[in-house]
Amino acid sequence: MAARGPEAPSGRALRDAAENLFQELQEHFQALTAALNLRMEEMGGRIEDLQKNVNDLMVQAGIESSAQEQMARPY
Repeated sequence: MAARGPEAPSGRALRDAAENLFQELQEHFQALTAALNLRMEEMGGRIEDLQKNVNDLMVQAGIESSAQEQMARPY
């Protein structure tokens, strides 16, 4: 068996490659997180718009008071 030195050149290259891979993964993860947060914000806005449109339609149909009463009732 050969004695190990402080760090073999191939070990240093492997460590550097692993660190580079980790950095790339971290950057991709951060980009994915930002994209997901943006999509969630967009979806939240769409849901709010949908709720407003449903409420407007209920007012037009004359059923807004019964819907509000149902929402106010405890289960």
